[in-house]
Amino acid sequence: MTNIPHLHQLLPHQQPMVLIDELIDVGEDHIHCQVTISEDCLFFDPNNRSIPGYVGIEFMAQTVAGWSGYHAWRQNHAAPIGFLLGSRRYDSDYPQFDEHQTFDIYAEKVMENNGMAAFSCRIEHQGTQIAKSQLNAFVPTDEQLEQMLNRNPS
Repeated sequence: MTNIPHLHQLLPHQQPMVLIDELIDVGEDHIHCQVTISEDCLFFDPNNRSIPGYVGIEFMAQTVAGWSGYHAWRQNHAAPIGFLLGSRRYDSDYPQFDEHQTFDIYAEKVMENNGMAAFSCRIEHQGTQIAKSQLNAFVPTDEQLEQMLNRNPS
């Protein structure tokens, strides 16, 4: 995997919105990323030295975006803009992600059809699952995105 670009190049995000750190493994239907919590993280709370647990959904969403960016890169395309349509049953045992801890984020594609996709996601800490959810996402075609961006509000 050494010839794959850095994870940040596979995401359509820019700092400070890039919340995950490293691509560990990626394949046809799966991806594994990591994040180590530090005070440089956008949602870091200096009072309790952590990030709120609900940010785990965004860790998952960015992991899915990394999967999409990887597959676009393989076809010599830029990382596409995608939309998180929803999450189902976000369940977390952690109220917060503490400073200096490293978390593994996994996403497995459940289905994909015409730009719509569902991923089964989980977050682990030291091999123990601490959060899970199913994410539904949509990656529009260039034409669909152009229509969305140029739509006149009524």
